[in-house]
Amino acid sequence: MARKGARTIHPKVELMIEYGYILLGSAIVAIAFNLFLLPNRVASGGVSGISTILHATLGWQPAYVQWSLNIPLFIAGVVLLGKQFGVKTLVGTAFLPFVVYLTHNVAPATNDPLLGALFGGIGVGMGLGIVFRGKASTGGTDLAAQIIHKYTGLSLGTCVVLIDGLIVLTAALVFDIERALYALIALFVTSKTIDFVQVGFGYSKMAMIITNKEEEVRHAILHKIDRGVTKLSAYGGYTDCERPVLMCVVGQAEFTKLKQLVKNIDPSAFVVVMDAAEVLGEGFKRV
Repeated sequence: MARKGARTIHPKVELMIEYGYILLGSAIVAIAFNLFLLPNRVASGGVSGISTILHATLGWQPAYVQWSLNIPLFIAGVVLLGKQFGVKTLVGTAFLPFVVYLTHNVAPATNDPLLGALFGGIGVGMGLGIVFRGKASTGGTDLAAQIIHKYTGLSLGTCVVLIDGLIVLTAALVFDIERALYALIALFVTSKTIDFVQVGFGYSKMAMIITNKEEEVRHAILHKIDRGVTKLSAYGGYTDCERPVLMCVVGQAEFTKLKQLVKNIDPSAFVVVMDAAEVLGEGFKRV
């Protein structure tokens, strides 16, 4: 018996929540930029990295630079790639520089570039992860990467790396090699933080169980752990005989119970365990 899933949310309420994610996430990115990245000259890719370089060299206000790049890139994306970006991406594209402008006079949280890279990367990653939960983006060089991808055939990941790499290289030439290394640290921390916001630390475990007592194990998983289980057809590679495989996904807290349960029923069972970064469906996250 599996646990019942969450109730569905009314579409209008869900849309309001998504816009809330976009505004909150954009604000977090902007504040992290002004508190950590800009004062320490950490140009960790993207339009924010370009604005950091231009602010240091020409004294240009970062918010104006970001608006002047983001809005044309958004328009180019709509013209060249279609209207799939929608209003939500436009909101993120415009609101992020607006918060950068509102908070440009805040005092830096640290003058240590390593701390700036680490905590700036965390803040930007957290904000972007929240924006992605709102099914949008903050535009910028992500749109440029998609345009290059469409017209060159290069993979999207390669396009993103090329653009961010060029910005980091420019930072190395304008500032020094250490600032570029700090920028790489910030990029790495940002990517890992986005993953955390998207899937969390609560990794589930997927177990593949091969046992001669599959009915007993199946019944125990269903009724003692209260988790669903799928019975797969498989054949032994040596015997070529049919050997059913039981597949189930459990939370971290339930994994020890599952191991002990299988061991008590069939000590000779063969169990393969894998991490499941994200599980959608009844008993887990709502799809």
